[in-house]
This record gives sequence, structure tokens and C-alpha cells, in this order.
Amino acid sequence: MKLFRIVAAAGLALAVAAPAAAETRVTYKSAKTTSSYYQMAVEIAEAMKEGTGGEIIVTVEESQGSVQNVLDAVRRDGNFVFTTPPALVSLAQGGKAMFEGKEDPKFAEIRALFPIPSLTMHFVVRDDAGIESFADLEGKTILLGKGSFGAKEGEKYLELFGLAGKVTLAEVELSGAVAALKNGQIDAFVTAGSWPAPNVIEAAAGTGVKVLSLTDDQIALTKRARIEIPAGTYAGQDGPIVTTSLPVVAYTTTAMDDETAYLLTKTFWEQRAALAGVSAWWGGVDEALMANITGQIHPGAVRYYEEAGITLTDAQK
Repeated sequence: MKLFRIVAAAGLALAVAAPAAAETRVTYKSAKTTSSYYQMAVEIAEAMKEGTGGEIIVTVEESQGSVQNVLDAVRRDGNFVFTTPPALVSLAQGGKAMFEGKEDPKFAEIRALFPIPSLTMHFVVRDDAGIESFADLEGKTILLGKGSFGAKEGEKYLELFGLAGKVTLAEVELSGAVAALKNGQIDAFVTAGSWPAPNVIEAAAGTGVKVLSLTDDQIALTKRARIEIPAGTYAGQDGPIVTTSLPVVAYTTTAMDDETAYLLTKTFWEQRAALAGVSAWWGGVDEALMANITGQIHPGAVRYYEEAGITLTDAQK
């Protein structure tokens, strides 16, 4: 009887411990809570739980930005996932720009998992402003906003396209762009985000607008990735919009085991259609974005891509 009680107690202990052992916890560091990228992180967390039947539980952490995410990668162990543009990973690994003086051999251990929606440039103009191309922006009033990627990128494009000093820059916060456009305070505004961008949807629904396309020569000048926003994405948009984007990728490090990286990557792609049903910006994520991953992909993720028949470059393996 005593032996039976010992065996029964051991069996009960194993039964209680089993669910905890099967559960893998992952920390996902994305952006500020007010950002669309934080919302994406929450959606990914829910998709991972649903897609793995609770085998992977993702905890979302707020971040102050992509640079901080890369810096945190060398301080965190285990199942740590973060988002950042591939260009920042390259800079960190080379000890350049904002990472100069912050070199760390652990930057070399950063590995990609999968792409997420890109930061896509939108040059939004009023229909009645007579603006059909970037040349037509001369003499117009444009809202760039302040401090954001879109504001900095927009300012750079005005310089590249010969419009510096030829436009009036509105002193209005980007949050007021739609209202300013509607009341005629501005002729255009610049915003960067995953498409469809909420403020562009709002502007297109409430005011007649167009989103300018860039020529191939203009895209070459920007040195950014080319991207097409499909026709019908915004109200009144009859054809595709050709613009630029800054790719964003979910990364981890070699500290993550291969099986976890495999399951995260596999589940992401298998849940992609469901994610697009939750938020339209996931509709822009497809296999073509894999070309934007310039560094190495985690071996566990490589296993999934090879099984799925997705071609990888030698540099990515």
C-alpha cells in the first residue's frame, strides 16, 4: 500500500508538471504602446497561442524604438524576439553610426526569423490641389511632422527631388494632418507606416486624396526598397501606388533553440491569413519580403523555409 501511494504521488506530480514543461515562453519586444507595431506584436502573441494550442506563450514588451531593441539583444538570453529594420542589425554588427563605441561580439549572434509589415512611405495630397507628381509640390504647403521616421525620410526626399526650400512646411503635428488637409490648411502630408495606414484611410474616406507614386529613378535616389500598394487599398485609388519602404523583421539570437525558432516561424506563416483577417496590414506580408532580410536567418527558421520550399540566399543560411 505504501509503495502504491508513492507511485501514485509520483504520477500525480508528473501529470501536474507536464503542462508547464510543454509550454515555451517567449518575450517579444516591439515598440511604444501607441504604435501600430505594438498592436502587431499583440496580434502575433495571440496568433502564436492559437496556432500552437498554447505551446508557445508570447509576452509583449514595450520598447522605445528599434535601436534600443538591437542593444537589448546582447543583454537578453533565451527566447527573446525583437523587431528592427535589417539595416540597423548591419550597423550594429559593423559598429557604425549610432552603434559606434557600443560594439559587442554578441551582435554577431543576431538571427532573423520572419518579416513583418514594412514602414511604407505615403505622400498624401488633396485631390483639388492640382498635384499629380512630386514636381507639382513646389509652392505647396506640406506637413512632415516631427522626429518620426516618416518626417526624416520625407525631408530627405524633398532634398533629393530638388524641392528643398521650394515648399512651405506646416507647423502642425502629424496627429492633426487629416483635419488640416480637410480644412485646407495644408495641401499634403507625409506619413510612414504599415499599409493600409489608418490616417490615410481616414483622409481618403473624408476628403478626396491621392497618394503619389515615385518613379524608378526617384526610388533609386532614396536607396530604399521598392514596394507597391495594391489598387483599392484606399478609397478612390484605381491603380497601384509605387513607393518606398523600410523593411522590418522579427529577430532573435543564437541563444534561442532551433525547435523554438522553427515553431515560431512555422506558426507565423501558417497564421498569416488569419492575421490578415484581424488587421489588413498583414496582407502586405508575403514571401517577396524575404529578400529584404540581408543577414543570417536562425537555423530553426531555415529548416522551416526549406521544408516550405522558400528559396533562401547563401548569405541568409
